[in-house]
Amino acid sequence: MAEPQLSVRSARARDIAHRLAQREKRTVAQIVERALERYEASEAPREPAAEFYARMRADPGDDIDLMEIINEARKPHRGIDL
Repeated sequence: MAEPQLSVRSARARDIAHRLAQREKRTVAQIVERALERYEASEAPREPAAEFYARMRADPGDDIDLMEIINEARKPHRGIDL
């Protein structure tokens, strides 16, 4: 069965994708997938903080004490070993 195809009508996008594919020794599909994944990660709408905290309060599940973890890591530096 034939794989789904993506058609973009932009000579500039095509040229960039082909140039990157050659330079990276990858397929054009791999270059486009990576670019779209990075775009999605950086531009996708994120859950507002208020909703996140409300969800965390509603389902405490594994409640951890962050201050305890932070304080465990706070140790005076013993200086350099000479």
